[in-house]
Amino acid sequence: TPKMLTRKIKLWDINAHITCRLCNGYLIDATTVTECLHTFCRSCLVKYLEENNTCPTCRIVIHQSHPLQYIGHDRTMQDIVYKLVPGLQEAEMKKQREFYHKLGMEVPGDIKGETCSAKQHLDLHRNGETKTDENSNKETSEEKQEEDNDYHRSDEQVSICLECNSSKLRGLKRKWIRCSAQATVLHLKKFIAKKLNLSSFNELDILCNEEILGKDHTLKFVVVTRWRFKKAPLLLHYRPKMDLL
Repeated sequence: TPKMLTRKIKLWDINAHITCRLCNGYLIDATTVTECLHTFCRSCLVKYLEENNTCPTCRIVIHQSHPLQYIGHDRTMQDIVYKLVPGLQEAEMKKQREFYHKLGMEVPGDIKGETCSAKQHLDLHRNGETKTDENSNKETSEEKQEEDNDYHRSDEQVSICLECNSSKLRGLKRKWIRCSAQATVLHLKKFIAKKLNLSSFNELDILCNEEILGKDHTLKFVVVTRWRFKKAPLLLHYRPKMDLL
């Protein structure tokens, strides 16, 4: 029977699978090492990899010189943690809002969006309002269409200054841009190549603090790991690709 097949599991029994080995807290902004698939809080892992190049759990070498290029955000794991741990997501959003307010900075759009959605959901229940399936499906369809046409404007945004540091390439007429934090270095390469009428975006290197950035790095990742505690805009340089022997 269904009753016999149902078994309650205590959160304590699965804590080992949803906690970070570095801080022993629940995973926040879960980030996985692509080499061994062990997961940690992003801030914990980034800080650890500033001095190490191995996985904190199994000690496998992630990469000899650029381990930060071989880790990635694990959205599925983070969603699981938020669903399993009551109040964790709300508490984390509150901490992030307080952090930005303390620094006098605008709260990023993604945090505002999650907060607003959660508040609307609670208000509907408090007021005893319910929606029919038809109305709910209609609104969901409208929201999806609106999201599809949003072009990532509701994402957290990053201000960037693109400077040319080579006499072989010309500078951009408009070097100041603002785009989604989820955009990658590859997107910037394609943007610059198009503006400069280059035959291929593969002819470019993009650097931050004189370090070549991997094409799959998101701008959020670059800000967190290369521009921490520095004021906006994020300063990036581009130049012709150099073939290393």
